[in-house]
Amino acid sequence: MTRRAILVTATLASLALIGGVLVWQRARPAPASVAAPVSVARIPATATLLETSHYRVHSTATPAQTRQVTDAVESLHTAYMTLFADQVRPSSRPLTLVLYADREEFQRNNRSRPWAEAYYLRPACYAYYGGDGKENPHHWMLHEAVHQLNTEVAGWRLPAWANEGVASYLGASWLEDGVLTPGRSDPDTYPIWWLSRMELTGSLQADVAAVRFIPLRALLEGQGPDINQHVNLYYLHYWGLTHFLFHYENGRYAAAYKQLLARGASTADFERLIGPVEEIEKAWYTYLLDAIATMQKYEAENGIER
Repeated sequence: MTRRAILVTATLASLALIGGVLVWQRARPAPASVAAPVSVARIPATATLLETSHYRVHSTATPAQTRQVTDAVESLHTAYMTLFADQVRPSSRPLTLVLYADREEFQRNNRSRPWAEAYYLRPACYAYYGGDGKENPHHWMLHEAVHQLNTEVAGWRLPAWANEGVASYLGASWLEDGVLTPGRSDPDTYPIWWLSRMELTGSLQADVAAVRFIPLRALLEGQGPDINQHVNLYYLHYWGLTHFLFHYENGRYAAAYKQLLARGASTADFERLIGPVEEIEKAWYTYLLDAIATMQKYEAENGIER
């Protein structure tokens, strides 16, 4: 398929996320983030080292592939520090990445969940070069690199919805000419490639009852359905909520959301800084419906089948 960018606007909410019941497929599982004590990075014996302004990249991929992923992560670093300029202070300490040549090598060395495509186990991010001609070759690493920035640079301790939301939002952003643009989404990244298969009906209550939509309060407090049975459902919600908070009504909640992240993203602070949960939920649900329609239209116009 042809990779094309879709700009998410306040009116169309293109590629904002939708919660729904999605069937996990081996070829496209969710990323996993591991909250664990600091350990020693496990470096492959055959890895080469590439050092950049902010990273030490240990890679078994080709030099060209390694450079491509490293350039993408550096662009992410720039975008992250710009986005959170008022909340995060720059760090001069290099960050560690481990890049495997392919999915098979990654799986042989995986220390996370069996279905993981990438993970962050402090002090390193682990991912593989995913360039199969269809999907974005660096989005797995970008997702985990955001978790690393949240933890090692920002020093944030966030609940899953916020931590995964920011990682999904930035990790799936469009990268062109060396510039990563937050909010402009690449349809060949996880979890965006699931959008057209969402099945929200327009009835919030019915979708909650059918486990197609996780109530906002349950998402904020980690009380929704079993994530092991609804992996994609959760990641679509995580990403969609962050996209909504950054872009709804031309960024109405963006500044408050950044403050919320810096304070730890508790439910009490959400209601104080953003608004009453039940009121925000209604606007968010409508935003997600618009995003589904936009993605379905895009795929129909381009002859894309998932």
